[in-house]
Amino acid sequence: MPTTTTAGDTCTASRGRGVLEGAFALLEALRRHGDDAVGVTELARACGVPKGTAHRLLDQLVALGAVERRDRRYRVGPQLYRLGLAWEPHPGLRAAARLPLHRLRAATGASVLLVVMREDQALTVSSVPGEPEPVLPLRDGTAFRLDTAAGRALRGPRGAGAVLDREDVMAGVCCAALPVRSPDGRTVAALAAVVRAGRRLEPLADAVAEAAGALARGLARGLPV
Repeated sequence: MPTTTTAGDTCTASRGRGVLEGAFALLEALRRHGDDAVGVTELARACGVPKGTAHRLLDQLVALGAVERRDRRYRVGPQLYRLGLAWEPHPGLRAAARLPLHRLRAATGASVLLVVMREDQALTVSSVPGEPEPVLPLRDGTAFRLDTAAGRALRGPRGAGAVLDREDVMAGVCCAALPVRSPDGRTVAALAAVVRAGRRLEPLADAVAEAAGALARGLARGLPV
């Protein structure tokens, strides 16, 4: 039997979409500010919504634990963090990556990141800060263009070697990246190590390859390495 949609239903659905879009716009603005708390006026301006609307939505998000409020300033809350941890780009990927990423950071001093393809970008799903941190802070959720070393490793053909970036994208920073493959040979992620310019990249690429191999073996076993 066909469903009849009344004008009132349409209006309610439209308002619902508007509220959700506004809430997610505020959450995205808070994410972009990272650890820095931000005021409602700045958030409203960034999202293009009236200040009163932003304030009302933020109050609701605070009540849900998605946002924290301190001294009339806001930041992402613990509930949103817990929900984010539930997202898994590939079964077992982040668990299998945990030790290889930390071992790679300890062995090289590099900032290490694991990225996956999302909406024509390389999205960071796990990271360990290293020596380039003051120059290039890297955090989970950071997205890169696909012309970066990490992005090119995601798109590279099977059997391709390391992708090296010798200050091609950013002055003062170099990178070595390799794809991470699932047991059936598909590229499910890329592992990258970022260092300051002046380092030899070939030994760094060897270390990244070893870590990527350990990660792939962990995926094959279904267990952390």
